[in-house]
Amino acid sequence: MISAEDALARLDERTNRHAVEEGYRERGHFFDAAAALWVAGELVHVEDLVLHDAHMDARAPTHELTIAHSVLRARRRIWLAEPAWALSSQGIAALRGEQLAAADSGGMLTKTRPEAPHTAAGSDPGPEVEADGQPEDNPMAAEFAAIDAAIARSQHLLDAHKQDALDVAERAALATAQEPLGQLGLLFDEEWDEEARLDDWRQTIAAADQLPPCLGATLLFDAWDRKEPLRRQHWLGALLVSAYLRSRGKVTSHLLVFNTGLKTVRYERRRSQDALTRWSAFLEAMTVTAELGLKELDRLSLAKTQMEMRIRDRRSNSSLPALIELVLSRPIVSAALVARHVGVTPRGALNLVRELGIREMTGRGRYRGWGVL
Repeated sequence: MISAEDALARLDERTNRHAVEEGYRERGHFFDAAAALWVAGELVHVEDLVLHDAHMDARAPTHELTIAHSVLRARRRIWLAEPAWALSSQGIAALRGEQLAAADSGGMLTKTRPEAPHTAAGSDPGPEVEADGQPEDNPMAAEFAAIDAAIARSQHLLDAHKQDALDVAERAALATAQEPLGQLGLLFDEEWDEEARLDDWRQTIAAADQLPPCLGATLLFDAWDRKEPLRRQHWLGALLVSAYLRSRGKVTSHLLVFNTGLKTVRYERRRSQDALTRWSAFLEAMTVTAELGLKELDRLSLAKTQMEMRIRDRRSNSSLPALIELVLSRPIVSAALVARHVGVTPRGALNLVRELGIREMTGRGRYRGWGVL
């Protein structure tokens, strides 16, 4: 516990006054999202996640990539909110994607059916009549009138069926709004009461507040791992632990990338039946996370210094400073991403990358990517 407390304190102090703090924080969102899927037993490439976040997918996104992007967006939302927001009932509900349904003040909505044509059912309208009341002198008038009558009857039937479908959809929507989603057996397990499990887990926050920050975070994560309040969003537990450390003032410069350290701990220790073994594994994961964070800061600082030395003789309106900012805030960049962010053509983006001397990382034929290793 002492090593975890000291390591996180050093990381937070150094990040708070570091020149690449913003880039380190943004890169951490991507690395932690990919690591969250790794901990769950799925593999997501960081470069695919970067391109998916920029809406520049090189291929159709997989289900795992979509989940990783949900983790990424959740991390950003937690960071932009108040430190204690994520642990509140409103914060957890928002992170779950819960939408509260409000009943209409005027009661049930009603829709009126379209008025039926004045022509009697089963009867065809007669031939068109001119203004003077005489039938139109056209040998095809009767055929055209029959076609018009058939079209009118078809449109009338379509409108009636459409209105019936709207009424059914409206009744289903109102029934869904009045019944919690947790009670729908088609979507969730009826015997898995997420609300009760979440309330039970939130009661451990008071006990965690009586412990040192790292030990309290360990208690919360172990309780989340054991209770499994959200079966479809189990990854949210690591994010709430990071938010808890931020609310306690232990890590305030960024949202701790806890999953990057957790993936280095063996599964047998993380899921051990012995509570002491699990707690030791979680504390070790925090220590490893802090050590990896310090190394990442060193790499980014060295890369920033080297890239700035390359552009010190450039003109003041050069696009290279904007490219440096982008490279330091993303694990990997593509030519299209550079072109859109800097405001140049794809050919100009390649020229900027070559001038900056960034190392190519992907080696894929589908697209090329560069970044700081």
